[in-house]
Amino acid sequence: MNPTNKQELATNHHMRKLFLFLSLISFGAQAQSISVKEPDTIVKTIFTTYYAKKFEGRKTTSGERYRAAKFTAAHRKLPFGTIVRVKNLRNDKIVEVRINDRGPFSKKFELDLSQSAAKALGIYRLGYAKVEISYVLN
Repeated sequence: MNPTNKQELATNHHMRKLFLFLSLISFGAQAQSISVKEPDTIVKTIFTTYYAKKFEGRKTTSGERYRAAKFTAAHRKLPFGTIVRVKNLRNDKIVEVRINDRGPFSKKFELDLSQSAAKALGIYRLGYAKVEISYVLN
């Protein structure tokens, strides 16, 4: 073997190592970017109502006391602390409420709003409304 062939072999060997190294780094960077995923936002159209006045000060399922002045809500399954964006489909008013109770226990309704949230949405006098809710589960 002449010196030129040895140099070519050495160069090819180093190039292969460099290619393999760069491929691994590139794959690692791609794997990291793939593993970082934004949570999905769930959007649903439902019927909602609100708490009656008699519940003021009573304990909710989470242990908090219900306060009509706070923007809270009850849902049968969403985790306590979930922030839900509620949009009245008749007037496009929007509020955000925090889930701190279980209910409603009527199949027609999926969310019980505090009185303040119901008033802000413009549904207090109506008693119930068709709304769009959106939330993110972590």
